[in-house]
Amino acid sequence: MTSETIGGAAPAGRRQRLLAAYDGQRRAGLSMRLPEGAHEQLDGPLYRSWGWAERGLVLHRDLSALDGPALERLIQRQVRFFSSLGLAFEWKTFGHDRSADLPGRLLAAGFLPEAEESLMVGELDQLETAHRLPPGLRLRRARSRADCRLAALVLAQVWEVGLEQIADFFHRDLEANPEDVCLLLVEAAQGPVAVARANLSPGSDFASLWSGTTVPEWRGRGLYRALVARRAELARRRGFRYLQVDASELSRPILERLGFLAVSTTTPYVWSPERGQR
Repeated sequence: MTSETIGGAAPAGRRQRLLAAYDGQRRAGLSMRLPEGAHEQLDGPLYRSWGWAERGLVLHRDLSALDGPALERLIQRQVRFFSSLGLAFEWKTFGHDRSADLPGRLLAAGFLPEAEESLMVGELDQLETAHRLPPGLRLRRARSRADCRLAALVLAQVWEVGLEQIADFFHRDLEANPEDVCLLLVEAAQGPVAVARANLSPGSDFASLWSGTTVPEWRGRGLYRALVARRAELARRRGFRYLQVDASELSRPILERLGFLAVSTTTPYVWSPERGQR
C-alpha cells in the first residue's frame, strides 16, 4: 500500500488537507511548559523563543499581508532582538508560504540557509507500525539525567553537536514536561545505538517527532522504523490524530513506506552575531 492510496484520497487532495491542518494548528503557537531559563513570546505575526538550546527560534504563520518594507522591518526587529542577547537564531521557513520574498530578504540580512527538509505528516489511524528489533537490542524510555546523556551520545557521534549541551537540553525538557516529552533509547550491549524524541503537546491534534538518529553501523536494521512505531503508539494512546516530522533525505523514504506524506518543505535560515548584520 503506497502513500497515494492511503485513505482513498488523491495525493493532491490529501496533501492539501493535511497541510491545512498543520498550518492551522502547528504554526506560530506557544509551547508546552517552559524549561527553567527558557522564554517565548509573540511579536506580531511571529513566535520567538530562546533559552531552550544554544540558538533561538523564530516561527511565523502568514506573512502574505506584509509588503516589502514591512517585512524588512520585521526581520530587522528580530535581528536587533537576538543581537541584544548575543544569540544566534533560526528563522524557520516553509516552501508553500507566500510572502514578499522572505528567503531572499533573510539572505540579504545576513542569514545563511541550512539543509532543506521535507515536512511530512502521517495519520495515526492509517500508519504502518509493525516492527521487530534485531535480537540483543532493548528499546526503552529515557527518564534520568544519565539517560539523557546516553541519548546525547548518539547525536554527538552522528551530527558532531555538543554532547553536554544536548544532554542538558534533553534533561531540562523532560523535567519541564515529564509526560508530554518522550525520549527513547535503543541500546546494544556496547551502549546506545539509536535515539528519538516525541513532543505530545496538549491542545493539538499533532504530535511531533524529533531527533530520530541511528549510528551508522546499525542503520538498515529497522531501528528508525521501530522508534517511529513506538512513538506512534504513545501518540495514539493520548488521542492524537497526526504525526509530524521534519525529515532528512535519509529518513523520508522510510517514512513514506510507513504511510507519511510529504506536504511541503522547510528550510532553516540562521543568523549569528559572529557574522553580524549585512
